[in-house]
Amino acid sequence: MKMISYLFNEIFYRPLLNGLIFLYNVIPGHDIGLSIIVLTVAIRLALWPFTAKTIKSQKIMEGLKPKIEEINRRFKNDKESRAKGLMGLYKENKINPLGGFLSLIIQIPIIIALWRVFLNIIKTVDKSSFYWFVMAPDQIQFMFLGLFDLSRRNVLLAIVAAALQYFQTKMIMPSSAKATEGGPSTDFSRIMSRQMLYMGPVLSIIIFFNLPAAIPLYWTVVTLLTILQQYLIQKHDYGREIGKS
Repeated sequence: MKMISYLFNEIFYRPLLNGLIFLYNVIPGHDIGLSIIVLTVAIRLALWPFTAKTIKSQKIMEGLKPKIEEINRRFKNDKESRAKGLMGLYKENKINPLGGFLSLIIQIPIIIALWRVFLNIIKTVDKSSFYWFVMAPDQIQFMFLGLFDLSRRNVLLAIVAAALQYFQTKMIMPSSAKATEGGPSTDFSRIMSRQMLYMGPVLSIIIFFNLPAAIPLYWTVVTLLTILQQYLIQKHDYGREIGKS
């Protein structure tokens, strides 16, 4: 466990902490909120290829849904043939059904490390974790644009983050949430999508309201960039093209 903790700190926590403090030192006005935004944008740009691949795969999977349901019906009682049919379909369309999980696995340690960075700098500035070229500030000012104290809870930022999450989820729902002439699986999928649409933002408000405003600010930027990425990818409707093929 000590080795895992050490690797996590060296690979994720320390680079992100030093990146944030470096930005805080160089950005005019020493605004920690702007530093969080710039760092978040840089991270999301670095992860852009992975998240883009995940979104594209989701759109293609939506387009393949009628073919997947047909294979499931045809080989209802033959698990081996069903598995071969599905794998052949995925291979033909050059998608990896586990690609979304791999992308998520890459992002999880980064999100956890950022979470720790934000919470730790609010409590104390751990100068022992700084690189030699990063100057440790005597004190960090947590006012964002002179409006929000990011070290305290903020209802407005919590609501904004949750509202954007609702909109982002809504963007990817329409084609998957529409009723199709399927069976119970279609209805179940539609119900689950509806629950995710509303329960996700509600849970986010509850969580963010009990955390320093730096966390919902970070999540707001992440969600805005995800909305932009989804919009750019949806302009090229992969799912519809596959569905017509």
